[in-house]
Amino acid sequence: MAKIVVADDDPEIREVVVECLAGHTVLTAADGRIALDLIRAQKPDLAILDIMMPHRDGVTVCRAVRADATLAGVRIMILTAQEKMAEVEEGFDAGADDYLTKPFSPKVLAARVGLLLAKPKP
Repeated sequence: MAKIVVADDDPEIREVVVECLAGHTVLTAADGRIALDLIRAQKPDLAILDIMMPHRDGVTVCRAVRADATLAGVRIMILTAQEKMAEVEEGFDAGADDYLTKPFSPKVLAARVGLLLAKPKP
């Protein structure tokens, strides 16, 4: 069982993602500032971040996590409606381990989360 932070300003998306992650400990945030605070406090195994969120966008949160050596073991997936190649590249350049676009298949999300969690921590 992993500890996962899910950050999305849409409560319905958060609910679907939480359902996909049954069996894991899931903490949720409705904005980027809360997400970053949760990640710093909880040091989860994985953070799933939307890009378009209030207070801090997911790419900014991703960069902040990657800049903090104490959070080196946190894997990051960006889950967003932003699908232009430049946005995908920006997510990976910020340090994301994976990038999945909305709408998404719950089975694909669960499978990709499983793959990320199976990777050894740095």
